[in-house]
Amino acid sequence: MHAHHAHHHDHGPHHGPVRGSAPRTFAIVTLVNLAYTVLEAGYGFLTGSLALLSDALHNLGDVLGLALAWGAAAMAQWPPTERHTYGWRRATLLSPLANAVLLVGLSGALAWEAVRRMWAPPELPGLTIIVVAAIGIAVNLGTALLVRGGHAHDLNRRGAFLHLMADAAISLATVVAGAGMLAWGWDWLDPVTALLVGVVVAVGAVGLLRDSFDAAMDAVPAGIDAAEVRAFVEALPGVASVHHLHIWSLGAGGVAMTVHLVRPGAGDDDAFIHEAAEALEARFGINHATLQVERARDACGGRAHA
Repeated sequence: MHAHHAHHHDHGPHHGPVRGSAPRTFAIVTLVNLAYTVLEAGYGFLTGSLALLSDALHNLGDVLGLALAWGAAAMAQWPPTERHTYGWRRATLLSPLANAVLLVGLSGALAWEAVRRMWAPPELPGLTIIVVAAIGIAVNLGTALLVRGGHAHDLNRRGAFLHLMADAAISLATVVAGAGMLAWGWDWLDPVTALLVGVVVAVGAVGLLRDSFDAAMDAVPAGIDAAEVRAFVEALPGVASVHHLHIWSLGAGGVAMTVHLVRPGAGDDDAFIHEAAEALEARFGINHATLQVERARDACGGRAHA
């Protein structure tokens, strides 16, 4: 029986810069958004505009989400310890989960208040609403561009990027509502916009909730087909059978895999394992492959774990 752990590109070229600058980027984005949220909430209370308050509440959800993402990005760089041997990268999977739960709750509260107000909307200053929401568009687009690098491969950054883009769209809806109130005195646009914001937030949060829950439950990462990996491993030279195949996300771009390979009467294991691990990384992006080679077909002694 022979086990070997190969992880080549844990500090590889295209993760280094992204992970290195992540905490600073998140710090800037979080603080800028926090400042704007306070401003918008202040004007929401002053004018009594539910659209501004709903947008501010949504932005607050984002600020908390960004703060969690910022903390997770910083934790992801802590070195492994005796107890936490994989390090702390999984924090980047747990922070979107916490964020999504929070946003679902906030959007429900918003929708409730908006429905209550539909029948008797108060009179509101349209121009103030337009100006405050327009600042929101600029803030959200600017900060979205800051976190854009690497968002396709990192659930944490993707969560932050999608949030900020959605925020810009929601601020735009608030500008339109303000224009309608200013031009035609349509004060009902205020609760209607707030209700739409609630729906948008809830829909986005449910998608993020599903993805981050899957990752937290050690699901095979999106973009990797487990059947394809199994077929690939089974086709390696000398492999008679494959069992105990597991693939899961370590967070922050790390993907782990363990597998037992039965290779009766095969030659040099080290060279075989090294080549197999490199091929798994090149083809599937699996950069923490642990391959256990067994000589006999029943080398596992019929152990019952999956």
